[in-house]
Amino acid sequence: MAKITTVNDTAHFSKLIAGSTYTVVDFYADWCGPCKAIAPVFASLAEKESRPGKLQFCKVDVDACQDVARKYGVSAMPTFLVIKSGSVVDTIRGANPSALTAAVRKAANDAGPNSSAVFQSKGYTLGSTSQPSQPVNESPFAGLQRMMSGNGGLGDVLVRFVALYFISLLSFNGYQAAEESPFNVRARR
Repeated sequence: MAKITTVNDTAHFSKLIAGSTYTVVDFYADWCGPCKAIAPVFASLAEKESRPGKLQFCKVDVDACQDVARKYGVSAMPTFLVIKSGSVVDTIRGANPSALTAAVRKAANDAGPNSSAVFQSKGYTLGSTSQPSQPVNESPFAGLQRMMSGNGGLGDVLVRFVALYFISLLSFNGYQAAEESPFNVRARR
């Protein structure tokens, strides 16, 4: 279900704007064909990008709330405004999905991460062995141990390459340091 508030009057609109850092407003009319065409895009953005107290979406029917439309100089439908802390920071006139998406994403990035989406997986206790991807009898560092012992495939090669690079880079005799390194493949015979 889309997270879009329908504005009833000027007081309702003022209260909405005060309740969030960013408000994306869709000024529309029921008789407007382009308004109906872009409505699913607006609804999709509202569903994905809404953040309580940070980024909200609302719709204003220009026929029902003429005073709000007049206050913001709306003369074409649809018109989308991105309002930050009471000031208009972006205006999109017409049914332009790419411009609307770009403006909403810009506001979303500035508003910060969506706190409701941060912890959506089942939590695990650090050091526990009950994680599904890890066998129960294995230590938490067994994967790292396998990689260091040469059974890690591509990961093993990359770790060894980076380790040997830094060991040889930071020593006086790079060749000798690489030969004596525990990351040297030839030294492990």
